[in-house]
Amino acid sequence: MKKVLLIGTGGTIASDVTANGLAPELTTEQLLAHIPAISEICDVDCVQLLNLDSTNMEPRHWQMIARCIREHFGAYHGFVVTHGTDTMAYTAAALSYLVQGSPKPIILTGAQKPIGFDSTDSKINLLDAFRCAAEDLPGVSIVFNNQVILGTRARKTRSKSFQAFSSINYPHLGVLRDGVLLRYIRQDCGAYPLFYDKLDTKVALMKLIPGADRAQADFLLERNDALIIESFGVGGLPESGGFYDCVRQWMDAGRVIVLTTQVANEGSDVGVYHVGHALKNQLNVLEAYDMTTEAVVAKLMWILGQTRDRSEVERLFYTPIAKDILWPAE
Repeated sequence: MKKVLLIGTGGTIASDVTANGLAPELTTEQLLAHIPAISEICDVDCVQLLNLDSTNMEPRHWQMIARCIREHFGAYHGFVVTHGTDTMAYTAAALSYLVQGSPKPIILTGAQKPIGFDSTDSKINLLDAFRCAAEDLPGVSIVFNNQVILGTRARKTRSKSFQAFSSINYPHLGVLRDGVLLRYIRQDCGAYPLFYDKLDTKVALMKLIPGADRAQADFLLERNDALIIESFGVGGLPESGGFYDCVRQWMDAGRVIVLTTQVANEGSDVGVYHVGHALKNQLNVLEAYDMTTEAVVAKLMWILGQTRDRSEVERLFYTPIAKDILWPAE
């Protein structure tokens, strides 16, 4: 029987009712006690690494999870990380860069309702996560609502219903039917993962709104090493408001600027319209294409933790890792 390590970080799945609302209270052992059937799937050991509402999750916690996996990698066939849903997609993306090419499953799961509630999705999600952790499902993925989603492609798209996560611009890796994994896609992997431990957390995100000017971008770029701008449609910046000069000046000062889109599906294509053509062809801003914002955030933190060389930043950004970007590779 395969051995799986359960790494607890908190979240709704481990929450209980308190005087101040739901809060993570349960340990990994208490979670397992609710689902004795897991013992028929694999042998489980537990590590209670954190007990946080995922709103409180920070990059340093991603590094803690990655270190925990690294320290225990040789002793287990797979890993299950219980996590709150609100920032799970960010953590899944971050682990995809901190633990690259894992031949063993690294499964994140959680729930929209605590495991102690009568009507909860916790038990099926946790059961499915262990089923996947005991299978040949390499790399980082989210298992939720019977679906297996690539870690770099997940996004929380529903705030309350059990179908909380969607796979953005990429097919599901598989589905679970009657407790059986139907795998559609197998991730590429190596014999042993590449582990990383450095992140540059000075990455900011700005959502463009009609009538915005450069003041907000200037504020963020003064305090950070990189700025991701979620623009409209296929991408571009307003011709008024000083954005072009803002981007040029801060890129000359060594900042990294990435244009992406607020639209969830189909990605950006900044050079199509006049409002983006000069940014793409004259200033050579980076473009996210079909990447999720969550993946762009985590990837920039990882890249800038390794290098500040402009050409190397660009090369790494456009190098597909865990199928995070289909352009230009496919």
